[in-house]
Amino acid sequence: MEKWTPKHEAPEPLEGPVVSTVVGGTILWFVLFLAQLPFYGWFADRGHTWWVWTPLAGAGLGLIGIWYVRGRDAALKRHAVQAAAKDAAGAEAADSALGSTSTGADRTA
Repeated sequence: MEKWTPKHEAPEPLEGPVVSTVVGGTILWFVLFLAQLPFYGWFADRGHTWWVWTPLAGAGLGLIGIWYVRGRDAALKRHAVQAAAKDAAGAEAADSALGSTSTGADRTA
C-alpha cells in the first residue's frame, strides 16, 4: 500500500537577520553556562554535571555557527553584486546592439 502525500513545491527559504540571530543564541548559551556554574557542586552531587557542560557546548557550537553564517552572508552579498554587474553589462550590451541596429537602418535609408 502506497502512502499518500501531497506533492507541492517547497516554499522559498526565509531570509532574515541570520548573523544577529546566531550571535544572540550563542550569547544566550554562554549566559546559561555562567548562570549554572556557581551551582556546579549541586549538579555534581546529583550526577547532573552535564547540565553545566551542555550550555558551554552550545556556546562553542554557536561560535562555529557565527563563523559559518558570516561567511555565508558575505558570499550571498558577493553573488548579488556579481549578478547586478552581469545584468548591467548585459543591459549595456543590449542597448549598444539596439543602437547599432538603428544606426545601420538609418544609414541605408
